[in-house]
Amino acid sequence: MGIHRRTVLQAGAATAAAGLSRRRARAQAANTIRIALLTDMAGQYKDNTGPTQLACVRQAAAEFANRGFNIEVLAGDNQNRPDIGSNLVRAWIDRSGVDVIVDGGASSVALAINDIIRDRNKVYLNSTSATSDLTGKACSPNTVHWTYDTWMLAKTVGTAMVKDGGDSWYFLTADYAFGHALERDTAAFVRSAGGTIVGGVRTPFPDFQDFSSFLVQARASRAKVIGLANSGTDTINCIKQAAEFGLTQRGVRLAALLMVLPVVAALGLPTAQGLVCSETFYWDLNDRTRRFTAKMRPQVSVPLCMTHVGGYSSVLHYLKVIADMGVAQAKASGVEVVNRMKAMPCDDDCFGPGSIRADGRKIHPAYLFQVKSPQESSGGWDYYKLLQTTPAEEAFRPLSEGGCPLVRG
Repeated sequence: MGIHRRTVLQAGAATAAAGLSRRRARAQAANTIRIALLTDMAGQYKDNTGPTQLACVRQAAAEFANRGFNIEVLAGDNQNRPDIGSNLVRAWIDRSGVDVIVDGGASSVALAINDIIRDRNKVYLNSTSATSDLTGKACSPNTVHWTYDTWMLAKTVGTAMVKDGGDSWYFLTADYAFGHALERDTAAFVRSAGGTIVGGVRTPFPDFQDFSSFLVQARASRAKVIGLANSGTDTINCIKQAAEFGLTQRGVRLAALLMVLPVVAALGLPTAQGLVCSETFYWDLNDRTRRFTAKMRPQVSVPLCMTHVGGYSSVLHYLKVIADMGVAQAKASGVEVVNRMKAMPCDDDCFGPGSIRADGRKIHPAYLFQVKSPQESSGGWDYYKLLQTTPAEEAFRPLSEGGCPLVRG
C-alpha cells in the first residue's frame, strides 16, 4: 500500500507538535521550583507536623503565585525512619527534580538526609527536627535550621524549672538522636543552674505506649523533676500515665521539654494545666500571629504550633530569595541559595523579624508558656499564658560554641 502525501504531512505535523510539546515541557520544568515536604504524615508526630504543616507550606507557595515562576509542592511520609527518609530524598532529587527539602521530621531522619542534600547541592530547610547538632558538628552550607532546637528548649524550660525549685532531675528519654540531644542539652543547663541529675532511662522509639515501668523507676529516684525528653504521642502517654499514678499529686513535677499546642489539646486542660513549655510561636501572641492564624484556621483541624508555621516561614523566605536571584541561578547551586538566605533579613507574621547565622541557625525570640487551667481559658485554642520572653540573640546557642566548621574565628 502506498503512503499518501497527506499521511506524510500529518505525520510530520505530529512529530513537530510532539517536539514543540517536549520543548515547552522542558521550558516549564526549567522555570519550576519543586518543594518536597518530608515529614510524619500518619505516625506519632502527625498532629505536630504532617497535614497541617503541609497546609502551611502550600500557603507560602500560594503567596508567590504569579511571580514569574512555577511552584510545585510534593509531600512524603518518612515513617520516622532514616532509611525511608533517605530513599525518598534521593528519589525526589534524582528523578523528580526537587530543589528544596523541607522539614525532615525525626532528628535521626534529618541527620541522615543532611549529607545527601549537601552532596546533591540542593537546599534543606529543617523546620521541625530538633537536634542542635545540625548547627554544630553536622552543620552544612546547604542547610538552614528553622523554628527551634534542643539547646533552645533546654535553656528555656530547664533553667526555669531549676530556678523554681526543681533542682533534682530524672530523665525519660526517647532512644534516638532527638531524645539524646535534648537530654544532653537540658542536663547541661540543669547543672549550670545548680541542679543535679539523679538518673534516667532510655525508652524505645518509635511505636511505644506503656511508660508505666519507667515512671515507677523515676518515682523511686526521688527526683523533684521528671524530664520528658520526647515528643508527640510519647509525651502525651507519659503525662497521662503520670497522672494515673498520681505522681504530680505527690510533689513530683513533669518537665515536658518539647510540648506544643496540639499535644496540650490532646491532653486536655484538666490534665495539662500548670505544665510549662517553650515555643517560638503562639497564635495569640500579637496582631501578626493572630492575622496569620485567621488566614490558616479554615484550612487546618488542629491548633497551630511552631512546628507547623516553621514550614510556612522557611519556605516563604526561600521563595523571596528565588524571586530575587532567579530560578536558573537558584537551581544551579543550593549553597548559593542558602548564602542569599543568610544575607537577606527574615520577616513574616509567624516569627517577626529575624536572621540566619553563618552556621545555618535561624534566630528569633523564644517564649516560656504555662498551660492555663480550664477556668482561665476562654475556649477554642486559648491554652497558654506567657511567662517570659528570651530575646533572639540569647535564645539559641552562641555561634562560637557549636563547633560548626563553617564558622571561622
